[in-house]
Amino acid sequence: MSEAVRPVPFRQFVLKVHSRCNLACTYCYIYEGPDQSWRERPVRVAERTMHRTAERIAEHVAAHGLRSIRIDLHGGEPLLAGPNALIAYAQTVRDALPHHCSAAVSVQTNGTLLTADILKQLSAAGITVGLSLDGGSARLNRRRIDRAGRSSWPSVRRAAGLLAGAPASYGGILCTIDVDTDPGEIYRSLVALGPPSLDFLLPYGNWSEPPSGIGPFAGPACRAARPVPYGHWLAHVFDLWWDTPSGHPPVQVRLFGEIVALLLGAASRTETVGLSPLAVVVIDTDGSIQRIDSLKTAYAGAPDLEMDVFRNDFEDALHHPHTVAAQMRGLATLCDSCRSCPVVGVCGGGRYTDRYVHGAGFDHPSVYCADLEHLIRHIGDRLQHAVRKERAHSE
Repeated sequence: MSEAVRPVPFRQFVLKVHSRCNLACTYCYIYEGPDQSWRERPVRVAERTMHRTAERIAEHVAAHGLRSIRIDLHGGEPLLAGPNALIAYAQTVRDALPHHCSAAVSVQTNGTLLTADILKQLSAAGITVGLSLDGGSARLNRRRIDRAGRSSWPSVRRAAGLLAGAPASYGGILCTIDVDTDPGEIYRSLVALGPPSLDFLLPYGNWSEPPSGIGPFAGPACRAARPVPYGHWLAHVFDLWWDTPSGHPPVQVRLFGEIVALLLGAASRTETVGLSPLAVVVIDTDGSIQRIDSLKTAYAGAPDLEMDVFRNDFEDALHHPHTVAAQMRGLATLCDSCRSCPVVGVCGGGRYTDRYVHGAGFDHPSVYCADLEHLIRHIGDRLQHAVRKERAHSE
């Protein structure tokens, strides 16, 4: 393998602690998607699996001289395992790491089980808490219901209040976009909850199962005269964020910050945009080593590497052809249409999973190709205007 395409070491480890969820969100790609392998996984991660995973992470860190890593505790709903299991997993990893490496640990939760006592325990263990929701009201969270059809909002509202009162432990809000909602209402309602950051997530989809508002695969002409509902939605939110009055520092919005940074010449730190390698690996409750969860939206078994922490180390996973294909995000790895696009350096082809076409693989533009171009050009125009205005002011 040449130096130009050598995979970079994993720096983000998504550790599954519980494979079930207490909600039945209508858009969930894990429980409602084509990959139903969660049914075969242990409900909870075993202590033996925790220790072996920690050992494998430590080996990988030592082999590559990593100074810091990120640990994301996920599910399902991870709080179903209880705070002790989360704290134990985090501590097991930290205890195994070489002294020169630190681990930033977070848990992503739907918030329904978060209490003041649990938050206090997680905070004391150095674990930040990220909240997943669709907006700051019961109506905006109508898709986030439990298995009896009841709204999760009363519990989530309580959780948001607890986190707002513990800013050092608040990891921010993750919101999956519903293009049929009012973007301004969503943004303002989420900001009102006091998060340190927002992360707007495009719904997972592909050309064979396109998201709402996006038509079937159009080949190389995917950007030509196509509707851009998600591009318009996000551009509206960007304007609200960008035009935040002085004296009111805007909440961080990861997608917007990444695009602005890329337009200014920085490297990306997310899979959504940019050409930086994707350095993420998932370890399920049975110890199996997998690619990113979002690949479950393509077909059953798409994330599987047929490896686990008991038989394989992360070097095996790192050099697996599937990992290399998904991780390498340079121009040479993209389809012809993407390579010829003027905004490819910022878009980066979008998320790998969003390029899938049934029977034809991932060698295609993103299903959000036109939307991403619209958003990037909109942000670029706003940025150019701000630069011109600043120059005129300084002269």
